[in-house]
Amino acid sequence: MVSSVVCILLAALLLTPLPLNTFGANEAVTVPSAEMYGISTEDPFMRLAIDEALEGITLGHGGPFGSVIVKNGQVVGSGHNMVLKNNDPTCHGEVAAIRDACQKLGTYDLTGCEIYTTGEPCPMCLFACMWANLDKVYYGCTIEDNAIIGFRDEAFDSLFAGREQLGDYLVCIDRDACLELFSAYLELEHTIY
Repeated sequence: MVSSVVCILLAALLLTPLPLNTFGANEAVTVPSAEMYGISTEDPFMRLAIDEALEGITLGHGGPFGSVIVKNGQVVGSGHNMVLKNNDPTCHGEVAAIRDACQKLGTYDLTGCEIYTTGEPCPMCLFACMWANLDKVYYGCTIEDNAIIGFRDEAFDSLFAGREQLGDYLVCIDRDACLELFSAYLELEHTIY
């Protein structure tokens, strides 16, 4: 069911481009939304994170990882995986969102902020969240889910003492919606890295 819906939506998207000149001066690319894919979330901030991820995978920037940072109920930063676009293995969605929020807020300290991200953060991103002093991390898909779509976070995760020591710092929400995003990603031509 999801596969046929994804194919229909992708075909419709290709027929109605928006002017977004990311690929070239004369090219237009449609950036889909969770709503266009029929992906519904319980949390509105996770929907925005999914929208970020959809933008990134549609533009070929990287994997299906989008993030938004929220302070006092307002989005203060956003980003998606741009590993392929920037040829930068550290440009994950969480890191891009942290950089964006810090720039917008004029600080390196994101105390009082929370991050919503489509995939459970890899060790690098998890520690970046902690270095940025984010109060809480809400994620959709798990580290195990990331492996299903070809990412090797689990291998790196085993190098440190374990996430269980973090208590309630990491909270899984809207996993089913993020799994739909991952399914959409698998339907697209993509590069595994």
